[in-house]
Amino acid sequence: MALRVELKPGERIIVGDCVITNDKQRTRFLIDGQVPILREKDIMTPKRADSPAKRIYLAIQLMYTSRDPRAHHDIYFTLIRDIVQAVPSAWSLIEIINNQILTGDLYKALKEAKKLIAYEQELIGNAKRRQGLRDGSAPDRKSA
Repeated sequence: MALRVELKPGERIIVGDCVITNDKQRTRFLIDGQVPILREKDIMTPKRADSPAKRIYLAIQLMYTSRDPRAHHDIYFTLIRDIVQAVPSAWSLIEIINNQILTGDLYKALKEAKKLIAYEQELIGNAKRRQGLRDGSAPDRKSA
């Protein structure tokens, strides 16, 4: 079954190992075949990969779009080892991602990696709030 894709003006999409950039008007087309496809909103660039979870997403993206996904396994597993050492509570998410990779479903691994990014952002937000409380920047409390 073909995938129907509609692109906004100027929007990019990865099809296989090619980047396609739409021209000035909305375009609709069908993609038929087994090829990696990523819409612009799902593409992680090295510049945007500014956190451990985002770098993991980028490594999986490279596996997904590569003709030889194994070429990116070493960097992926190094990143995984680092994040699990720093945040052991992320293991359940990592385990799901690893299983998707082992079964060859790299697109689903990317989707799961988005959950890891969200979890990382939640942890960072919590840490910032706690730091704010320690620094005394929380709202003033009335003395009893």
